[in-house]
This record gives sequence, C-alpha cells and structure tokens, in this order.
Amino acid sequence: MVRRNDQRRAALVDAAIEVLARDGARGLTFRAVDAAAAVPVGTASNYFSSRDDLLTQAGARVYERLQPDEATLARQRDAGRDRATYTRLMRELVGRVASFRTGYLALLELRLEATRRPELRAVLTERVRADLDANVAYHEASGLPGDATAVKLLYLAMNWLIVEQLTLPDVLTEAEREELVAAAVERIVRSTAP
Repeated sequence: MVRRNDQRRAALVDAAIEVLARDGARGLTFRAVDAAAAVPVGTASNYFSSRDDLLTQAGARVYERLQPDEATLARQRDAGRDRATYTRLMRELVGRVASFRTGYLALLELRLEATRRPELRAVLTERVRADLDANVAYHEASGLPGDATAVKLLYLAMNWLIVEQLTLPDVLTEAEREELVAAAVERIVRSTAP
C-alpha cells in the first residue's frame, strides 16, 4: 500500500532529484533516497510502488520547481515587446534553470534513462511537449517578436547553453554566455516591431 503524506512524498521526490544529480540514474535506489531525505530505511518504498514510479515523479517534480514564480511572470507581462526584452527574458530563464543545478542535472539523467524506459519516456515526452506548447502560447499571447519556430529554436539553444554551463562551466565565461544569449535572440527572432 502506497502512503499519502504529501509533504513526506515531496521531500522524498526532492531527495531523489538530489540523488539523480549526484549519483546518476543507476545510483537511484530507495535506500539512497531514504538516506538523502534523512528518513528511516524503507520509507521511500512505502511511498512509491516501484523505482520507475520514483523516476517518473522526480521528472515531474523537476518541471514544477523550474516554473517561474508569480512575481517573475508579472514582471514579464509588464515588460516591453522587443528583442531587448526577449534577451532579458532568455537571460533570466538561463539563470533560473542554472540556479537549480541538481534539478537540471537530474533531468538530464532522466532523459537518458527514458531511452531505456518507455513509461518514463512517455511521461517526459508529454511534459516537455506541454512545456514547449505553453512557451509558444505564452509567446504568441505576449506580443513579443518572432514566431513559434523562433521559440523552439531558442528553447533548443538555451537548453544546450545551460547544459554547457552546468557540466563544463569553464568552457564559456559568464560574459560569453551573456553575449551568446543576446546573439541567439538577435539572429533567431525576426522582429516586425520597430
């Protein structure tokens, strides 16, 4: 029987994210999650029906934690509608995602694991597709320059920039990353606005 204490479950999923980032998917065991969450041995197995269930819930939780807060969303809604604003939004995005280093590294582990686990692949595919669709819809409603293809190209470019920053942080300096974000927006987004 799977337990229902939502706070404990969230703490265990957050611990699973930390284990994934630190030890990879192969290191994700119920015992490792129990240790990371500082709970008695056997606790995680009471909350998750299987390791696949834990992997799937960790993937969903990373996306929850990567969402911008309401203050950020309000600031974005009130911002300008030009490429300079778009560049600032992309820099904020890269900073927000990179600041949750363990979450993003765990997500990379989950993506690799999804190549071997069809159920996890289905969940991640649905979640990533929904996230991408939400970004396109937000973009179209915001009046920012560019089209859906520009959003998708920036999504791909920013994701790899984040991977580079988190896995090999000395390849690019902070100034180079800032310049690359601006160049990506400038070259990808074709503005019809003045």
